[in-house]
Amino acid sequence: MKINRFGAVFQIAILLGSFTLLAQETTSQKQVSNYNYRDAFAPFFYTKNGTATRSASGQPGAEYWQNRADYKLTAVLSEKTNEITATDVITYTNNSTDAMSFLWLNLDQNLFREDSRGEAIVPVMGSRNGRQGQIFDGGHKIKSVKITKIDNKKINEVEAKYIISDTRMQLFLPEELKSKGGKVEFKIEFSYISPNEGSDRTGVLETKNGKIFTIAQWYPRMCVYDDIKGWNVNPYLGASEFYLEYGDFDISITAPSNHVVVCSGELTNPNEVFSAEELKKYNEAKVSENTVMIRSLEGVLAAKNNSTASKTWKFKLLNARDVSWASSAAFILDGARINLPSGKKSLALSVYPEESAGKEAWGRSTEYVKNSIENYSKRWFEYTYPVATNVAGNEGGMEYPGIVFCSWKSKGKRLWGVTDHEFGHNWFPMIVGSNERLFGWMDEGFNTFINTLSDIDFNNGEYKDEKEDMHESGASYTDPELEPVMTSPDNMKEAHIGDLCYSKPSAGLVILREQVLGPERFDLAFRTYIKRWAFKHPAPDDFFRTMENVGGEDLSWFWRGWFQNNWKFDQGVNAIKYVKNDPSKGVFITIENFEKLPMPVVLDIKFKSGKVDRVKLPVEIWQKNVEWTFKHNSTEEIESITLDPDHVFPDSNEENNIWTAAKGLVEKAIIADEYLGVYSNSRVPYKITVTEKNTFLNVDIPDYATFTVEPIGENMFESKRTGLKFKFKEDKSGFDLIVGEDRTIPFTKVK
Repeated sequence: MKINRFGAVFQIAILLGSFTLLAQETTSQKQVSNYNYRDAFAPFFYTKNGTATRSASGQPGAEYWQNRADYKLTAVLSEKTNEITATDVITYTNNSTDAMSFLWLNLDQNLFREDSRGEAIVPVMGSRNGRQGQIFDGGHKIKSVKITKIDNKKINEVEAKYIISDTRMQLFLPEELKSKGGKVEFKIEFSYISPNEGSDRTGVLETKNGKIFTIAQWYPRMCVYDDIKGWNVNPYLGASEFYLEYGDFDISITAPSNHVVVCSGELTNPNEVFSAEELKKYNEAKVSENTVMIRSLEGVLAAKNNSTASKTWKFKLLNARDVSWASSAAFILDGARINLPSGKKSLALSVYPEESAGKEAWGRSTEYVKNSIENYSKRWFEYTYPVATNVAGNEGGMEYPGIVFCSWKSKGKRLWGVTDHEFGHNWFPMIVGSNERLFGWMDEGFNTFINTLSDIDFNNGEYKDEKEDMHESGASYTDPELEPVMTSPDNMKEAHIGDLCYSKPSAGLVILREQVLGPERFDLAFRTYIKRWAFKHPAPDDFFRTMENVGGEDLSWFWRGWFQNNWKFDQGVNAIKYVKNDPSKGVFITIENFEKLPMPVVLDIKFKSGKVDRVKLPVEIWQKNVEWTFKHNSTEEIESITLDPDHVFPDSNEENNIWTAAKGLVEKAIIADEYLGVYSNSRVPYKITVTEKNTFLNVDIPDYATFTVEPIGENMFESKRTGLKFKFKEDKSGFDLIVGEDRTIPFTKVK
């Protein structure tokens, strides 16, 4: 349908001998806010379309591929020297569409070399990362690298050519590895000395009954080759974590005979390593709802000096991206059954020293493990590993598939919190295998979010926190000094990582769940994301697209402001205006978005009688407005208006959130009646009709449009949309139509 929007006004101008109508030259209202809806709701948030490997809907594409790494690992622990001597047999499967002449591996222990890049960037005041001041001969010692099979054909074991660059090894293949299923097997012999405190992720803790070894990043691991970057070879600098391929693990660990060894996988030879009594209790724990003591303090003390011989503990782990383990003569061991939604069972275990024992401390660890795993399995996706082991070590808290390291000092609520957080990581990134090195928020932030719900669920809220006050947090989360959430942890100030990788993305998901999508839609979308990308490698766009497609909303305004940028949020109440200056007839309330981030609106209107009405407005009011006025059908005078009364949005400025009758602006309404009528000009073949609609003046120009005008002065009205102004005479017998800057057309009321 053709709309002749400007024809009548042009004809009016022509009849007056002027062709100077430039509605587009109207003076724009001066912005008192930093908000720009063109930025917030800009198109093309996604910079690329869906591909054959990654669908535009956020799911893996029809031709999605992923490479695979299977490991056969053996390790021998020297308690005296803290050295691990090991072999690493890797079978690497190239499912990509590219042939390969070389491979890349991670040598993460090289972070602890004196000349590593990570050590070079540790500030003089110290850091959580790196060697933490320890002087020792750190790093992987590669003794040999041999290719043993290509495409399942054995070849003569010959030393392979390789180059080591900081924490990476480039391994050159004797012949090209085929695409779409080519396999190569190679064997690495290596050793290293464990750091005492290795970037708070691995270490050695001295206790009165022996050392506790928490062993991680210990074997050469394959870098990921994916459809986004090819080889992902960012060095391990300490702050950013890991990005690893999935596969099966066969692990054998030889330790002193008085040690208990726990590992990511299922223990396959318990009858060879446990005493008869320990084996009995171990089997009891597998079927018990309550914690069963498997190795008591008495057992620890009895075996304390029996360390001359050794035992080999064997484990198996399927479809995982990593494996870690712990070993100590000091370990007390207990366990209980984990019940999974499908009817399958898993086993919760805890190991800790005498110093950590007691019901106020690690004596409840297995209870915490069991509850955490069962809760997340019911709420999001079923736990996939045969065991979940909590280890008391000198790490603050660190996660691996099926095993976590938590501080031996933690007790009560703190122990629950760190246990629940670290086991939450078995969903992010152990099941959903995102790239932690680039996008720390996709595991730490998501995990912190699911922790907010499990805290409520555990033991009738025993350790439940108060809801976060986002007014208090908002200023911190949007501090101009912060980098955007999408930044790699390696590019963040260390002091910012807690906010940017953990708290801020978690708070964002809480807002989406509780204020934008609602729990039902959010939970469905979030579960779908986990299911789609379980044991795969999602990128940020895959998450964003899944949440939008399943949740049924365009959330680009939110991703852009909260994740991609570090935009502030500030809404305020500007003024009210009673309809016809009579509170019994309703009220117009004007609010404004003062900063760059938009959000939905929640406000409480409190009346003189004490009654409170809650009003909710969608984020769409800010799609094309900086300021917004809405009518509320009230019947009495207002005492106060409070924006975001529950503090659920990150408002960085509370001062403009509350309007009160005592101090707030009450605008006077224009009484429209005397302006209404039909107006004409003898030289113009049109009559202009002024009517009232919803207490506003509406102007109707034939063959043009009907539009609303707003008061801008005494007897003066303006339509910003058309650029026309109407200056009424004092006696309301007519008006001057002002076109452009200085063209006026007089109209007289005819009825």
